[in-house]
Amino acid sequence: MISILHNSEMESVFGDLPPSGISGSSHNSFTVEKSAITPQECENAVSLTHVGRAGEAQMVDVSPKESTKRIAIASCNVILGKKVFDLVLANQMAKGDVLSVAKIAGISGAKHTSTLIPLCHNITLSHVRVDLHLNPKNYSVDIEGEAASTGKTGVEMEAMTAVTIAGLTVYDMCKAASKDIQITNVRLESKTGGKSGQWSREE
Repeated sequence: MISILHNSEMESVFGDLPPSGISGSSHNSFTVEKSAITPQECENAVSLTHVGRAGEAQMVDVSPKESTKRIAIASCNVILGKKVFDLVLANQMAKGDVLSVAKIAGISGAKHTSTLIPLCHNITLSHVRVDLHLNPKNYSVDIEGEAASTGKTGVEMEAMTAVTIAGLTVYDMCKAASKDIQITNVRLESKTGGKSGQWSREE
């Protein structure tokens, strides 16, 4: 049997009830304690450009920026396992040439980045490169993607989208042979152009 505690009994257990009591719970309002960070501290902190002053998501206005040559290189690794690796190497997968299809998919993915990532700008790409190489050391596919443009915003997301879509395509082409395939280490390797200039990953 379930016993119901009345207000007086609840007070003895939990202390005084709030003024509104516990009735009408559907009308209760919940408040979140505001951050103790001051506006000055917010200004001094490293800001996230896609977050507005009120904390809302926003698309960055790049109109004041200067147009520069932008290049970004990204990479990822798809671990196949020996059985699938040998099938891909021999071009014996049922769906066809894995590396060629993944290459085209990666290029197409880079061109559709702004439709996949909601706050990315729709930019004109001048070049996209996607290279896939079989790595016998760990039975994997090493993928590298490069995106280039001349404009007011970078192409890092386009390069990373290219290698991610290529990696997903490798998985799709090979999943009938194994579900244990892993897509790993999606990362930016280098970028040039823009206010921040040149950056490269330090090993």
